[in-house]
Amino acid sequence: MPASQLPEHRAFASQHATFNHVWSSLLLEELYRLGVRDIALASGSRSAPLTMAAAAHAGFRRHLHFDERGLEFMALGLAKGSGRPVAVIMTSGTAVANLWPAVAEAQLTGVPLIILSADRPPELIDNGANQAIDQQGIFGRYPVYQQNLPSPTPTIPAAFVLSSVDQALARQALTPGPVHFNCMYPEPLYPGEAYLDFSDYLAPLGDWLHSREPWSPWQQGEQHCPRQPDWVALQGKRGVIVAGRIQDPAEAQRVAQLAERLGWPLLADLQSQIRFDSRNLIHMDLALQNSCFVTELARAEVLLQFGARLISKRLGQFIKQHPWQDYWLVDPQPARLDPDYRLRRRLVCTPGAFAAAHPVDHRHLPWHRLAERQQGISGQIRRACDRFSELGVCHRLTQLIQGQLFVGNSMPARLMDMLGETGKGPSRLMTNRGASGIDGLIATAFGFSLSSDEPTTLLLGDLSALHDLNSLALLGKGSRPLVVILLNNDGGSIFRMLPVPTKDALLETYYCLPHGLHFEHAAAMFGLHYRAPTTLAEFEQDYATALEKGVTLIEIKVPSNEVAEDLKALGSLIRGI
Repeated sequence: MPASQLPEHRAFASQHATFNHVWSSLLLEELYRLGVRDIALASGSRSAPLTMAAAAHAGFRRHLHFDERGLEFMALGLAKGSGRPVAVIMTSGTAVANLWPAVAEAQLTGVPLIILSADRPPELIDNGANQAIDQQGIFGRYPVYQQNLPSPTPTIPAAFVLSSVDQALARQALTPGPVHFNCMYPEPLYPGEAYLDFSDYLAPLGDWLHSREPWSPWQQGEQHCPRQPDWVALQGKRGVIVAGRIQDPAEAQRVAQLAERLGWPLLADLQSQIRFDSRNLIHMDLALQNSCFVTELARAEVLLQFGARLISKRLGQFIKQHPWQDYWLVDPQPARLDPDYRLRRRLVCTPGAFAAAHPVDHRHLPWHRLAERQQGISGQIRRACDRFSELGVCHRLTQLIQGQLFVGNSMPARLMDMLGETGKGPSRLMTNRGASGIDGLIATAFGFSLSSDEPTTLLLGDLSALHDLNSLALLGKGSRPLVVILLNNDGGSIFRMLPVPTKDALLETYYCLPHGLHFEHAAAMFGLHYRAPTTLAEFEQDYATALEKGVTLIEIKVPSNEVAEDLKALGSLIRGI
């Protein structure tokens, strides 16, 4: 935020309700000075000092929700979309445990969250006190930094609080992911008859009290990529570029440009921001069922991959089984990201840093004829998608999309990865593909929508929607159009694609779990517009109308076994080309 847009600066206040409030205000002020601008809050009594400090600070944007699980996923989506840390405040007890799924997703995908959980003081733990659980280390090893702050006391200097924040955010900058401060607050939690003067306690902070600067920011250098000595030799080989999860569209463009100059085929995952780029080899996942296509691709000698966590299982299997002469993975997240143990070189940097250190002197001619091999395949796919179905809706959405797109897990992510056409595509595309859970997707998409002035579309399945139904309450708080496209195939149809035994109704009873529910009344309950098209033409019209309104839920009702049958039939056609 430019200095001209910062709120009017005032000296740090010396009057506070309790010592709890002093430490809470110190925590939040230091977070603000280190760049945090958004705070997500759920109500609670033990967290009152943190809530009051957040409410009093003019620099924060505050986002409220009654459900801690949805709140944390909303913060996750906002942090993904903005690229900035988001703080989350909640009360003690099982409220904290509700954050677990989003914490795991944040750690696995390197998303900067800052959890400020209130807690009982040590003397109220494990002795029958109400709403008290052991919160120390509750998230296991998933936080990149965690600290159990003692009960506020004048014997511990104020600089301890500030320097704890400085260290946590320095660690988070080095290894993006969730940070957890567990704040053990004794009573009183609310103001008494008068505020108290803490000037003597705060005096050792000196100039910090009147400045805008953090207490002790850690200085860290920019990430760079050393030039690899065998880069020139690698360029001369038959190579493939795979683009996995890349969050920044500008970084992703560097990958597409590199593939173009090298003359290497580009296989771009849905999460890459270049899935819909004309330089990408479209319909790659489905094409891998065709023997001629696979034979041509197998002429490749080396693999250069940017980003990990690929959606396509077929591409993952090809990478695992192919005898690569060399395999490099470029990803800024300092994690192994190598489930098949095939990597020969791991470069921890951004695509832009890699491209800057590894120029291509001249444009190479393509070594492959994969685009030619794929023409007939793409024709079969377009014909299979020319009717109202899950395939048809997902295929048509890639041609209609405006603004941002958030894609849910299970079948929606796979269908969009398989069927997307090259063209305009979304301005940005996000997923929760770290833990790949089906929980919290509505809340995450809403948080993602807050990071842009463009409309946002969410594509998800019916079970995912049921898992996060109360997060529909968030959607009306946004100021921009948000379209929820809900694929309702009455249960977990993805299991029809897996080798689950069907004897004794095992598949239907224990896996697909048909529920027989529809979502019109849910939309009405939360004040959302609702449409249920029955043709592709109606879907196209409903989507266009929804982009002009506030929030619309478009329910796509399809038979439960249709998507599995359609994909099997399409696979047979592709294999026969």
